[in-house]
Amino acid sequence: MKKIVISGSSNLQDKVNYWIEHFKNKNYEILDYPKLIQKDNYKVELPNVYKNFYTAIENSDVFFLMNEEKKGIQGYIGASAIAELTYAVILNLIHHKNIKIFILNMPSLEVPAYDEVKFWLDMGWISLYQEEK
Repeated sequence: MKKIVISGSSNLQDKVNYWIEHFKNKNYEILDYPKLIQKDNYKVELPNVYKNFYTAIENSDVFFLMNEEKKGIQGYIGASAIAELTYAVILNLIHHKNIKIFILNMPSLEVPAYDEVKFWLDMGWISLYQEEK
C-alpha cells in the first residue's frame, strides 16, 4: 500500500475530505493531511502539527498538493504549502528519496511561487496530477 501525504489549505476542509476519500478508494494509506487548528490552541498545537506533517512527508511514497482555487486565485498555493512542497523536493534531491510529487493544478501567475513551481515542473521534479488508468 502506498503512503500519501495530502497538502493544501486547511480552510478547504470539504476539498480535504474529498481527496482523503479519493485516495482511500485507491488503496493509499493517508499519513497526514491539512487539519484545522483551534485558534485558542494555535501556539501550542502548531509546532506538533508541523513536526508530525513533515515527518509524514519523510515517510511518504507520494506527496499530493491539492492546490484548489482559493481567494479567487486558481491553483492557489499558500506559504505553508509551498514550504511543504519544497521540503518534498529537497528530500528527493538531497536525501535521494523517491517521493512522487504531484500538484493538482497549474498555479495562477498571481501565486507568488509560480516561477519556482513552473521551474520544478519543467525539471520533472514535480508533476501535475492525473488520474491513474
